[in-house]
Amino acid sequence: MVHIENRNLYRLTRFVIFRISFLFRLLAIFRKAEKRLLIIKTDAIGDYILFRNFIEVLKGSAKYRDYKVDLLGNPAWRELALKYDAAFINEFIFIKPPDLYEAPLKTLKLGWQLFKKNYEAVICPAYTRTFINDGIAALAAAKQTIGFDGDTELIYAKYKKRTDKFYTQKLSLPSTAYFEFERNRFFFENVLDQHIALSGPFIQNNALSKSGIVIFPGAGTVKRSWEPAKFTALIKLIQSQTDQPVYLAGGAGEIPAGNYIVENLPLKSVNNLIGKTSLPQLVELIGSAALVIANETSAVHIAAAMQTKVVCILGGGHFERFAPYPEYINSKPLCVFEKMDCYYCNWNCIFPTEQFAPHPCVSNVSLEAVWLATQRLLAAQ
Repeated sequence: MVHIENRNLYRLTRFVIFRISFLFRLLAIFRKAEKRLLIIKTDAIGDYILFRNFIEVLKGSAKYRDYKVDLLGNPAWRELALKYDAAFINEFIFIKPPDLYEAPLKTLKLGWQLFKKNYEAVICPAYTRTFINDGIAALAAAKQTIGFDGDTELIYAKYKKRTDKFYTQKLSLPSTAYFEFERNRFFFENVLDQHIALSGPFIQNNALSKSGIVIFPGAGTVKRSWEPAKFTALIKLIQSQTDQPVYLAGGAGEIPAGNYIVENLPLKSVNNLIGKTSLPQLVELIGSAALVIANETSAVHIAAAMQTKVVCILGGGHFERFAPYPEYINSKPLCVFEKMDCYYCNWNCIFPTEQFAPHPCVSNVSLEAVWLATQRLLAAQ
């Protein structure tokens, strides 16, 4: 859940979402909608990788091929979307949803911007709904608003009960569709009323050859990140077996982990690119790599989408929702994990840990197990 500091501003935001959206939807009854559709998808980069192939399917569908399609997304994957998916989108709108909880005027301005576009349909493919995304969908006041019945991982049950009413259609997810890509396929098959043959995420890879080993030591938070000391030891084992160059990669938040690794290895033994690349450059780096080793992050999904071999050090918070991949996906990551009874906890860990220590489900993954997986993929090249 989002931490709220200013309760008064949050109350005003709720007023905009519950009261002003009602007015917008009332006004929308008296106008004819345009052939225009809005997709609301504001979660993280990895979620976007597992979703983005369905944009092309939607744009080419019999139901919406003549529609203008707008995408309300997360600026974290802005560069990626503009490079790979601009051909299918009429207009991109990028927002940071957490910033809107205490910004009623900003929320109202965005709602008015969307309301004026006169959408016929708004679709929200994320199974885990949020209060802000539900509110944005309501403010757009489309003739149809379609989403999942969803869970209460990121929205209080008392608010979800009210925002459920914003939707003209809510899809109930079958138990057979647990993996995130399969959830997306189920959603779009039902919205488009057609079978979708996609079998996994895919990004066009133009690399002529693959070489080098790219290691992503971060995961957005230390709680979900394998220890830097273990990555350091792993790199030493790798360099004892192969002369392939080793690269460290990731965002600015992983700089401390990268610095630790560099300081504990021989001088110039790794190429530290952490915080030095754009997202499209990271995608190209992954696409040209012989092997990627990462925590459960977007890098794992990008590698799978680009048919790059990848070892995923996996915790249990979202086990089987994002990894491991189903067996039928040929480019699936090789996941290393130590199953615990508390898996599937949505990262609500029941174990106390030190401030800068990972959750037990991550720290319990041994160096030996990751090294064995690494050897297996190196030998398969």
